[in-house]
Amino acid sequence: MPERRHAARRPARPSLRRRLLTFLLVPVLGVLVVDAVVGYFVALAYSNRVHDADLSDSALTLAEMIGSDALNGELTAQARFLLEYDPDGRNYYEVISDHHGRIIGNAELAVPSRNPVEVDAAPLLYDTDLGHKAVRAAVMRVANRHDAGDTITIKVAENLRDRHQRAREILLLTLPMQALLIIAVLSLVWFGVSHGLGVLEPLTTRLSRRGHDLGPIGEEDVPVEILPLTRTIDDLFARMRNMLGLQERFIADAAHQLRTPLAGIQLHVERVGHGSDPAQQADALAHIHRLAARAARTSAQLLALTRTQSPDLPDHDGMAVIDLSQVVPEAVGMRVHQALNLGVDLGYEGADGACLVRGDALQIQEVIDNLVDNAFHYAGRGHCVTVSVACAGDDSVLAVDDDGPGVDEAFLDQLGERFFRVPGGDEDGTGLGLAIVESIAERHAARVQFSRSALGGLRVELRLPRILAVD
Repeated sequence: MPERRHAARRPARPSLRRRLLTFLLVPVLGVLVVDAVVGYFVALAYSNRVHDADLSDSALTLAEMIGSDALNGELTAQARFLLEYDPDGRNYYEVISDHHGRIIGNAELAVPSRNPVEVDAAPLLYDTDLGHKAVRAAVMRVANRHDAGDTITIKVAENLRDRHQRAREILLLTLPMQALLIIAVLSLVWFGVSHGLGVLEPLTTRLSRRGHDLGPIGEEDVPVEILPLTRTIDDLFARMRNMLGLQERFIADAAHQLRTPLAGIQLHVERVGHGSDPAQQADALAHIHRLAARAARTSAQLLALTRTQSPDLPDHDGMAVIDLSQVVPEAVGMRVHQALNLGVDLGYEGADGACLVRGDALQIQEVIDNLVDNAFHYAGRGHCVTVSVACAGDDSVLAVDDDGPGVDEAFLDQLGERFFRVPGGDEDGTGLGLAIVESIAERHAARVQFSRSALGGLRVELRLPRILAVD
């Protein structure tokens, strides 16, 4: 029972077909309703025009009958019946003489006051009320042929029921044809939507056969309307390929870099286990300690390098504004105790004023740590390492100098490559510190330059785009 209730609450899955049909069929049905209303009023206007013409003819006929010498101003019973007869009710008429008053009639009909009726003019049509009923009337004035100087006003009227009845009949005649047309349109819409969505089948079939392929979808068979979606998916695939590439590279690098220290640790562990000489065991334990530290440092630097290449980190434009003249001294101060233990003279030279850049303070600290570690390692005890910050034109320059042996100019261009170590140097290095610096510099839109230091050793400069003012 709980599972059924949970399933009942599950919202319906959105359907592109249903949305298209809804957006197309509902307006079409609305058009049918509007068309029926407009059709009714058009039919009513046509019916009014026909009945108005008949009403005008009735007024003219009555005027002719009144003016006939044979009638002498009277109407026969047959004439009265023809004037009054209406299948849906009665027609109304009234004849009034200016000299003799009301001559004949079966109702008292008002005359429009705003539009005076000219003598011998065409009948004037107007709307009026007879009791509580709305009627349509026609009025005209003619000269009395039997009394010179007299004018006769002739009025005829009819109710509106027949007009509306004729309009409804016309509407009922046209509605079936309109309904058939609407049904045909709805069928075509249904067929068009179903057939149009079929263009997605080759794409879905091709995607279902891809398996683990994360290559771009391509645009050769993709409809224009879903190109933004497929391009977004291609971007997602690209990020996934990048992430998988980073993972594969990390695994390969870790396997490559950790193989030697782990093999050495295993060898020296066997020496400890099988040897009985205390001096030999102490030597083996020292090697184990050194190789374990090397493995730990290599793992940490591999993780750091992979982290700097993660696509989830913000790009340069999304970073905050930081001041190198504040961030760098704090990072250098954290390394003073280590420098004292290693016997290295660690110093700092600051800039005059602020050096604003757009960057990540933690990654800048990572740069300083790697450059300082590199200088400590290759300069050695009794040497000097100087970290400096300066503003040079459009750049803010973060530099680390040492007075160590330096690097031959033939190898300067290779510094920063993964796992590159200067030939003849200390084999304990991982070859990843400067690669991490290069990766962080790329994310900060910065440049890394290697050169001979004025102190005699190596100088590494990180040139970041300078911000002259903060909004």
